[in-house]
Amino acid sequence: MVYLNGDFIAKNKASISVMDRGFLFGDGVYEVIPVYNGKIFRLTEHLDRLQNSLDSIQITNPYSHDEWHNILTKLSGFSSESDQSLYLQITRGVDSQRKHNFDTLTPTVYIESNPLIAKTKSQLEAGFSALTREDIRWHRCDIKSTSLLANILYAQEAKQHQVEEMILSRNNKITEGATSNVFILKGNALFTHPTGPNILSGITRDLVISSAKACNLDIQEIPFSLNDIHQADGLWISSSTREIMPITLLDDQPINQGSIHPAWSCVYEQYQLLKND
Repeated sequence: MVYLNGDFIAKNKASISVMDRGFLFGDGVYEVIPVYNGKIFRLTEHLDRLQNSLDSIQITNPYSHDEWHNILTKLSGFSSESDQSLYLQITRGVDSQRKHNFDTLTPTVYIESNPLIAKTKSQLEAGFSALTREDIRWHRCDIKSTSLLANILYAQEAKQHQVEEMILSRNNKITEGATSNVFILKGNALFTHPTGPNILSGITRDLVISSAKACNLDIQEIPFSLNDIHQADGLWISSSTREIMPITLLDDQPINQGSIHPAWSCVYEQYQLLKND
C-alpha cells in the first residue's frame, strides 16, 4: 500500500503523468523517515527539513504538520513491520508542456513504506570498507533534492567495488558520503563537516552528535582532509538506515590499524537509547 495524492492504493496501481516535472526534470524533494517500534521517529525534525527543502525550490507545502502525521501514521499502519522506512517525495506537479521554468502547480505527493532492518552491533563491529572520490555534485547539497544522478553513480561504483560507501572531498576537504554523513575520531574529539550548502545535514548526524556528547566527546564541526582521516582513531558514517557504521578500510588502507575505537561502542549505545526513547 502506498499514498499518492490523497489516496492509499496498491503500489502496482499507482501512476503519475508523463508531464510530471519530477519525472521530466527531477524537480522535487524527498525525506526518509524511520519508524521504530511502530512510532514515527523525530517527525518534527524531518518535517522541518522537508519545509526547508520545499522553501528552497519554491514549492508550497501541501499539508500541515498534523495532516502529515495522520497520513504517515495511517500508511505505516498498513505494514506488519514494527520498524519501517517511510520514503516521502514531493514534486512540483504536472505541467502542460515540458519547459525549464515553471508556473504554480499542484504538487505531486508520493509516500511508500519499506521494512527497516538495522544491522546488529556485532555486524557493525566487523567494520566496513569505503573508497574516496572527488565531490562533483552541485553546490546546494543541503536541499534534499530528488535530482540524485551523481549520488547514484557513486553508489553504483561502490556496489561494483563491493564497498559500503564513497566518501567525497571538495578542495581537499571531506564533505560527506554519497549517501551518508562522515565523522572522524581523533583523541577525545569527534570531527564532522559543518552544516551548509556542501552537505545534507542529516537527522541521524544530529543524533550522533548528541550521542557523542553523552559519551563526553568534544564535537568539532570543522572541515578535515583525507590525510586527517588516515591519522584518525576512527572513521564513521551515519544515515537513517546505517545508524552509526565504522569504516575500518579506506582506499585499501586500514584506519586505526583496522581496529574500532572503544568510543564507537559508547556512541552506538547512546544512539540506541535516543532511538528507543
